[in-house]
Amino acid sequence: MADNKFKVTIITPDGTVYDKNDATMLVMNTSGGQMGIMANHIPLIAALEISTVQIKHDTGTDEVAAVNGGIIQFDGKNALIAADSAEMPEEIDIQRAEAAKRRSESAIEKAKREHDQNALARAEVHLKRAINRLNTSKLNQ
Repeated sequence: MADNKFKVTIITPDGTVYDKNDATMLVMNTSGGQMGIMANHIPLIAALEISTVQIKHDTGTDEVAAVNGGIIQFDGKNALIAADSAEMPEEIDIQRAEAAKRRSESAIEKAKREHDQNALARAEVHLKRAINRLNTSKLNQ
């Protein structure tokens, strides 16, 4: 592995989603804002937002993953993303994500009518996840 490349692993409770050692840059949304890291970056641990993670390569064939929260740990040579759930674009079931989006939008309207803040918060998270999956799936086309 060249000095400007590092390993990226994305794991979920269901197993490993991504594991390659040729990334040149990783771009993700953390609780502190968007962050990009490269090989030999200062070690860090950060909370991830529901978002698309971009894995850049020097060949120009960048990859993306839909990550639904979690953490990233980076030691300068290895990036480990432990996510609540994650999917590569080719694995995303678009019809299922669209149905989840519609259900979440209905749940949000119902929670607003009933003034149920807990149900509203849950539905908003589900909506963010569905939109993230749909947006990430479009990046694979």
